[in-house]
Amino acid sequence: MVTPLIIIGIVLLLGVILVGIFNRFVKNKNTVKDAWSNIDVALKRRYDLIPNLVETVKGYASHEKDTLEAVIQARNAAMAVPSDDINKQIQAENQLQKTLRSIFALSEAYPDLKANTNFLQLQDKLNEIEENLERSRRYYNGTVRENNTYGESFPAVLVAGMFNYQHFDYFEAEPESRENVKVSFN
Repeated sequence: MVTPLIIIGIVLLLGVILVGIFNRFVKNKNTVKDAWSNIDVALKRRYDLIPNLVETVKGYASHEKDTLEAVIQARNAAMAVPSDDINKQIQAENQLQKTLRSIFALSEAYPDLKANTNFLQLQDKLNEIEENLERSRRYYNGTVRENNTYGESFPAVLVAGMFNYQHFDYFEAEPESRENVKVSFN
């Protein structure tokens, strides 16, 4: 009589532990997705701003067509990534960030552009969006760290596959983004 009670107790204990692990996976995934939605909102604001920025620069640096086209292509590529594929969105955003830096490097080469009120307002707005993105990225990376650590820790790692654990990538700067932007006038 004691043995069946012990077995039932162990099964109930394991059930409670599994329910707790499952709930933590769900909580972590939803927290990461919530953090990403904050980034997504700021990215959409940046997407809307980029065409205005490109048009303003176009008037001053018309022979920089390749640079401007690269920015638009990177924007369109980033917008084309499905919203539920966070890891691919991160890669696309890193590429867009790289091309945006080239526009601001152009402003250094064109003093008239640098003094243009419209360009300065767009640049200020973009800087505000970038600061917002930076805060959102830090929060996102914190939630990703918590999610990934939990999913790779014992005992959760034993049942991660069974509960469709999702590993998320950090939002990190690409190695190329740490280099100075090179602008050439040929």
